[in-house]
Amino acid sequence: MEHQQKTNPFLLEVLRNAFDTVAEEITLTIIRTAYSQIVRDSLDFSTALCDAQGRAIAQGVCTPMHLGSFHDALTNMIHVLGNEIHENDYYIMNDPYEAAGQHLPDIYVVKPVFHEDQLKAWSTTLAHHSDVGGIVAGSNALGATEVWQEGLRIPVLKLVDKGVRNETLWKMIAINVRTPDLVFGDLQAQMAACTTGAKGLQKLYERYGPEVIDTAIDDINAYAKRLAQEEISEIPNGIYEFTDHIDGIGDNPEPIIFQAKLTVEDKSIIVDWEGSSRQVAGGVNSTFPFTKACAYAALRSVMKSDIPNCHGFTEVIDVRAPLGSVLNPVLPGATGARGITGYRMIDCLMGALSKAVPDRVTADGSGGSTLPTISGMENGKTFIFCETAMGVWGASQGSDGQEGVPHIGANQSNIPIEMIEAAYPIRIEEYGFVDNSGGAGKKRGGLSIKREYRILSDVATLNIRSDKRDFPPHGLFGGANGAPSMNIIKNSKGERVLPVLLSEPIQLRKGDIFSHVMASGGGYGPANEREEQEVLNDILLSKVTISGAEKDYGVVIVEEDSRLSIDTVATSSIRNKMEAA
Repeated sequence: MEHQQKTNPFLLEVLRNAFDTVAEEITLTIIRTAYSQIVRDSLDFSTALCDAQGRAIAQGVCTPMHLGSFHDALTNMIHVLGNEIHENDYYIMNDPYEAAGQHLPDIYVVKPVFHEDQLKAWSTTLAHHSDVGGIVAGSNALGATEVWQEGLRIPVLKLVDKGVRNETLWKMIAINVRTPDLVFGDLQAQMAACTTGAKGLQKLYERYGPEVIDTAIDDINAYAKRLAQEEISEIPNGIYEFTDHIDGIGDNPEPIIFQAKLTVEDKSIIVDWEGSSRQVAGGVNSTFPFTKACAYAALRSVMKSDIPNCHGFTEVIDVRAPLGSVLNPVLPGATGARGITGYRMIDCLMGALSKAVPDRVTADGSGGSTLPTISGMENGKTFIFCETAMGVWGASQGSDGQEGVPHIGANQSNIPIEMIEAAYPIRIEEYGFVDNSGGAGKKRGGLSIKREYRILSDVATLNIRSDKRDFPPHGLFGGANGAPSMNIIKNSKGERVLPVLLSEPIQLRKGDIFSHVMASGGGYGPANEREEQEVLNDILLSKVTISGAEKDYGVVIVEEDSRLSIDTVATSSIRNKMEAA
């Protein structure tokens, strides 16, 4: 039966924006109070308001790949807690299997929101912590074969019970992590943020009354569902498939296969991952709540309407993944580096969507964040540097690939050089774009980003999560593939090429340089159709060289009196040959 909206449309819009504002206030509180750079500067966290049943009401801006899983986590938490929910409680959880978590570094801190002694909502946060123990500093062990190797597993527990800290749990966390000061600082930042969200929502209940707010929450979810259905109805009915890969783990990688099938039927979509790889003996398995969240993020990105960021949108999307697959693992599957799998799921779904709505997608990009982790001891204290280094997008029908931007799955940020060098025994030797690297096309893919880290401590350990070397970013509709990624160690002994995903960390010494080049973006449309002036502009901006312009685009550039110009005759001749080929 179709939902009948009861809230006045003008009031509904006011309350929708009020909910969004509270969710953003939760986000800002974490940014202002977090201790670690991975949370405070990389923005690897998420926030949301959820109703009493765990349905999202509003979400913060940070990480879409987190947000779609909040409902599963809270539904599980509510079931575990039963009647033991009190106004001054704070709850904590991270376990992928016992708490509907994602991977162990991502820790939920949640606070109930009461009005007149009635549970009305939840103020929720999820943050990627600098370390939760395990066999690798930073707790992103690609070589882990089971979850017990990855760090401290936390089921649904009370971090604070009726206003009293659970000191036993706090001590247990402290003794199991390498950076307890940072972890405790970030946990307390999450608690402060939850308090901010709870107070903001309580003010709305006090101002408008519970009946108005509860009704508005139902109406917003129904409105989001209706808008999503209308958006889906604009996509031609049919089945759209695409195959993508992760290169694999270690020195002898075996490709991990992603097989997406989108079935669009009137006002609903089925996302089916049948045919994807079985779960692997490595840390890249994705829990099913995370798999669902990635599908929601991909589909939301191609919808034009201003759909509220709430649970109702997800109700028209049915996500399926075989149990025991890399996208729906069973215990003891390791999940520490599941982020790379999330990015690849979104990339794969965008490939499928290119066949349905080619004007709304981009060619393949750099594949999400590279995750370098450099750790060691300095002045008798453990340091762990970890960042989510973002890259570039592929080209679209109407524009070149964007550069220096986050992946659509995670609205995160590269840490500024000065902040890295001030906090860690690391010096950034180079940071910039790589010319000629963007996938050639009528619209050019974004350029690769290069970052080089010099080790200043006596010794350090490097762990790296990257991808897209054996399977570089694909172009669309005749556009060329992007350039592959590369990891190199440079020292007095020469250069050593590393795998994209290290099965175990490697040791570095003072003066060693870790050089990472991210994959670039794929091109969109044939390169010989690119406007000649756009090629010349790329040369002037040092994005393409003169030789690269001729090789990749068939555009011949000549220099006269220190001025560059296009040789139209030679260009026409080369482009005619390219078109014939």
